[in-house]
Amino acid sequence: MFKQIKQLFSAFDEQPAQLQEHDLKTAVAALLIEVMRADREQQDDELKTLSLTLKKYFNLSDEDVSELMQSAGKSLDDATDYFQFSKQINDQCSAEQRIEIIELLWRLAYADGELDPQEEYVIRRVSNLLYVAHEDFIAAKLAATKLS
Repeated sequence: MFKQIKQLFSAFDEQPAQLQEHDLKTAVAALLIEVMRADREQQDDELKTLSLTLKKYFNLSDEDVSELMQSAGKSLDDATDYFQFSKQINDQCSAEQRIEIIELLWRLAYADGELDPQEEYVIRRVSNLLYVAHEDFIAAKLAATKLS
């Protein structure tokens, strides 16, 4: 019996890690795309805001933004949760940068002029995964509404 248990655990050790590693750009882009997809209506305002946000935040060309959006969209389609994206952000960003990312998510959610409850739900989940305090979550939301 102990031999069977040992074989079971060794089989787990031999399996490759299921968690896919993403770079920071892909992780942030994927979470932004998830907010855009949350209300199941892709608005031109949201797409434009997404593109401009990625271009400005990462200092990318239009071609690079297009490639990043395709790559991040595919990664998001293949993902089962947000952890693989939030892990990269947590590993590479300071608390202030994580709050800034939450503000970017809010700006995208408000890009079409209204906040869908599903968009807010996604941002709240991501905020928790990024260990953003509730008061910073609200401050980011307020900052984003002032810019909209």
